[in-house]
Amino acid sequence: MTWMHFAVPTVTLSMTISALFHVDVFATRPLTGNGLTVFLSTDDWTMPLMQRLTQEMRQFESIFLSEVTQKGASARVFTVEEELPFAGHPVLGAAAVLHRTQTPEANESSWILKLSSMEVPVRTKKMDGYHLVEMNQGAAIFGGAVVSADLQPILARLGLESNDLAVGLSAQVISTGLPYLILPVRPDALPRAAITGSDLEALLGAVGAKFVLVLDVVGLEIRTWDNLGRVEDVATGSAAGPAAAYLFSLGLVDLNLPLVLAQGRFAGRPSKIRISRDNLNRLFVSGEVWPVSHGYLEPSALLVDI
Repeated sequence: MTWMHFAVPTVTLSMTISALFHVDVFATRPLTGNGLTVFLSTDDWTMPLMQRLTQEMRQFESIFLSEVTQKGASARVFTVEEELPFAGHPVLGAAAVLHRTQTPEANESSWILKLSSMEVPVRTKKMDGYHLVEMNQGAAIFGGAVVSADLQPILARLGLESNDLAVGLSAQVISTGLPYLILPVRPDALPRAAITGSDLEALLGAVGAKFVLVLDVVGLEIRTWDNLGRVEDVATGSAAGPAAAYLFSLGLVDLNLPLVLAQGRFAGRPSKIRISRDNLNRLFVSGEVWPVSHGYLEPSALLVDI
């Protein structure tokens, strides 16, 4: 089947109304990759409203932009359960929407997304029907290796055992804005991983992590979920940086070539995430952002008593 490319139309929605955009991030065409809702003109919105709207959209995450200019915006990211200090695919998707709405005539643009925990530089390039977006996650912060006593209950919550771990490699907490426990496993263990129980977040917090990332170090494929295992993420930009830092630091991949990580196969939405590094060890995570739909919220939705 041949996919017909098309130009992204200029958006004429007034930014004085509450515009929203549905985009697919780390995608190869619409309806692939990781879906995202981007909300504009959210300056006076409350946290409960943003949380409820994220639950209404039923995407893994939504991002809310305020103080929008031609140089960037302030941003808040929510999952269906909570607000996050940083997330990868929402940042990329938001930058593509900013390019589309704020600098539609430019072939390339640069942005600063101001999150609660950090400012993320992002570059966007207008392509044939989509935007190519790259964010600078900076240098990774490495925690220590996780000792066996702390690791065993985490493995049990994932349905894994010690012999499922990749030989000679240790689990480690790494962050580029959101701390992940990197769990290196053998290729045959990746399909079997699944979260059970309700205390994984507490177990991860004890070792300094927010989420767990299961990494097939041979196939270069990753899996991650919400901490109750209800939803498997399709393409996790905030996890791709730490996973790449882990692989680069151990010399498991070529330091001079971009790394491509696979994700989403087990959720039925295979995705690819590209990561490169510079001589300062800064990590650059990139992918395609494809438009799906756009519109606006009815005024009555903003008047709901949360």
